[in-house]
Order: sequence, then C-alpha cells, then structure tokens
Amino acid sequence: MTFWDFFWLMMSFLLYVSYLVVLFLIVKDIFADSTRTGWNKAVWVLVLLLLPVLGGLAYLIAHGQSMSLRQAARNDVAREDFDDFVRRTAGTNPAEQIAQAKALMDDGALTAEEFTALKQRVLRQ
Repeated sequence: MTFWDFFWLMMSFLLYVSYLVVLFLIVKDIFADSTRTGWNKAVWVLVLLLLPVLGGLAYLIAHGQSMSLRQAARNDVAREDFDDFVRRTAGTNPAEQIAQAKALMDDGALTAEEFTALKQRVLRQ
C-alpha cells in the first residue's frame, strides 16, 4: 500500500464517519421534534433509509434552520439547569463560608494564615 492509497483510505474513512454523524444528528432531530406527527417522522426515516444522501440533503435544506433553533433551545435549557444546580449546591453566602472556615481553624484543620487567606478570598468574591 502506497502513501497515497493510505491517504485516500483515511480521507474516505473521515468522510464516511462525518456522513454518519450528520445522519445520526438528523435522525435525532426528527425524533426530538415534538411538533411533527408520527407519520411525518416515519416518512422522513423511510426517505433516509431508501435515499440516505439525497434524503439527508433534503432534510437539511427543508429543516436545517429549525434544527439549529431547536438545538439552541435545548442548549439554553441545559445551561439554565446547570446554573440552577450550581446556585443550589454553592448556595452558601460569604458569612457562612467564613464561619465554616473559623470552625475548621478552631478544630485545628486550618492555620491562622490559611484562615486569613480564605477569608480575604471569600470577601473578594
């Protein structure tokens, strides 16, 4: 096998994997769209099975914009959920953090210098 044979083999493998990723994204979008009826979903899946390249291109042309809007909406919801989780788990205020650090210093887990550094870092936030 020559270098160029190997090169074209890798290029064709890359294109094939890219095609599969796009195809799976399309199928995921078809089933994630709640506004579509079951028959509409079945027809698109059938088109993708019978004419995969042309069906994929047709779907991207017909529904590409709404596909990206739905993905952006899902990303916004996921970001809001993550932000809410962070707020709930890190919900201690600076006074509580300083009190916890003071308790650790009293127990001997923190030195006075570490307590002072932690206190200054908490107050800067």
